[in-house]
Amino acid sequence: MDYPNVNAFSLSLIVFLVGSGLSFLVFGFSCLFSPYMVAEFKRYGLITYRRLNGYLQVIGGLGLFLSFYKPLIGIIASLGLAVLMLLGFLVRLKIKDGFIKSFPAFFYMIINGIICFLLWNQ
Repeated sequence: MDYPNVNAFSLSLIVFLVGSGLSFLVFGFSCLFSPYMVAEFKRYGLITYRRLNGYLQVIGGLGLFLSFYKPLIGIIASLGLAVLMLLGFLVRLKIKDGFIKSFPAFFYMIINGIICFLLWNQ
């Protein structure tokens, strides 16, 4: 069995991968099972995309952890999550939530962009 080459990753990259990966697992399961998220997606006008969004977040979070084994999976996952968060940020601005409420999506877009960049240059 091949063990992950954690030594090849910088401490900041490991922190970003684990933090973002855990966050997206929590957010994804919340999106799938939380009544609050059902209400939020209704408010966004995107109720039909709630489950898809949840599955993409869970898959992306798992993909970030798999990057320890296969960095290409992490590159794809982080890029996908960055795009997902860009879309989430734009939706929040469109429904006039303002920058403060939209900031988490913007923050995770930037973090996953950094992860993608760091993995690409690994």
